[in-house]
Amino acid sequence: MNFNLKIGLIPGRRDLANARTRKGLFSYKYAVDVKNKAIKFIREHFTDEKTEFVDLEWLNDEGLLFADSDCDKVRDRFLEEKVDAIFIINCNFGAEETAGQIAKMMKLPVLLWGPQDEPFDPDGMRHTDIQCGLFAISKQLQRLHVPFTYIENCPIDAPEFSKGVEDFLSVVSMVRNFKDLRITQVGTRLTPFKSVMSNELELTEKFGINLNTVNMSVVNVKMNKILDTRMDDLKADVERLRKMYDNIDETEENLIKVMAMVYLYKEIFEESRADVLTTECWTAFPPLFGVSPCLAISLLGDMGYIVTCESDVHGAVTQALLYAASRGAVPPLFGEFTCRNPQDKNSELLWHCGPFPYSSRKSGKNPDIVTGKPNFTVEDGRYTLSRFQGSEGKYTLLGGEFDTTEGPKTSGTYIWAKFDNLSAIEKKLINGPYIHHMSELRGYYGAVLEEFCKYIPGLEFDPLYK
Repeated sequence: MNFNLKIGLIPGRRDLANARTRKGLFSYKYAVDVKNKAIKFIREHFTDEKTEFVDLEWLNDEGLLFADSDCDKVRDRFLEEKVDAIFIINCNFGAEETAGQIAKMMKLPVLLWGPQDEPFDPDGMRHTDIQCGLFAISKQLQRLHVPFTYIENCPIDAPEFSKGVEDFLSVVSMVRNFKDLRITQVGTRLTPFKSVMSNELELTEKFGINLNTVNMSVVNVKMNKILDTRMDDLKADVERLRKMYDNIDETEENLIKVMAMVYLYKEIFEESRADVLTTECWTAFPPLFGVSPCLAISLLGDMGYIVTCESDVHGAVTQALLYAASRGAVPPLFGEFTCRNPQDKNSELLWHCGPFPYSSRKSGKNPDIVTGKPNFTVEDGRYTLSRFQGSEGKYTLLGGEFDTTEGPKTSGTYIWAKFDNLSAIEKKLINGPYIHHMSELRGYYGAVLEEFCKYIPGLEFDPLYK
């Protein structure tokens, strides 16, 4: 998966015949000043190793788009630069026609914003009317059926602006990685799990998702080769593992096999050029190798290799989306709705055998390994919950947020999640298309998931609390 983004900045002003000589309202000098402040702030606060920006300083001496005849030039330059999205910055009333044209041409995610207008002059003179122009531009985008994301009209140093830009970068990362997403399925679907069935043809036709498979006979050959040729590496890996976990209830032989699975999955990732994997686990790996891959999946998550257990293709899509939302900074969890907290009717156990990334554990003492599976609960905080699901040709993305809470200790990797109304969510899951499998990501991404769906035809956002 690729989380590096290039954003095309499109500051614009209203095109008036006397703009260069005009004084007062819509004088071009004020628009240039707004543009300079905005571009400077954006570059200083959001440029990093994963994010770069392309502006319009090359277009004219103002660095602003205002003439319809310049839209083709901007499009060609941005296509050459391979931008992933465009950011329309309204610097006075703006020009809805040029904004609409360039947004329609680019066919990319669009962010729309303009800074709050400066105080009036003592004599009452205004210079920009930025907010007024935002209404006009937004309507043109709607008429042209161009989906866009909007940051409210606010000062550039307002928290709303920074949050809006960061959220948009997450959305663009999701869109970029969802298009032509490559999933590799290791083994066949677990026979007992009808719930994880998916339609490969629909996923390809609707969304361009490429699903490849690796059968268990190939897995067996690869595992045996790793065990035969990398024993020194595997023993060293087990020694490092012993420093990460306090109590390990598993044989040395099986720990070596689990570490071999880490190399196995990495090899499958590379050979199939997968973005994420989904894998057979408890019905094939134990009979073949004597141990499940839960611990390997946990370790791989912190290496940037996202593996989804129990052959859940829709779950793998969800995991990819959440990982993209964090731009690779936070690996997602795969905790399923399991049981209600006996002490709290609005608290639910989100659990799985042991695949949560090691980095997600609650700080304190090192966790344990029991029968080859990690045992720990996660760090407290705010989490986003999501599920990509298809049913009868319709695809939805469930999304919402929850806080962690206290609950009984149990085995495996888990979260105790506090919901506003767990009974309503239970009813939603029972009556809707969703299964018990869910994905979680530390942080506030509910609004990001909703914005993402704007840019994916055929995918509808489904709020958790509705």
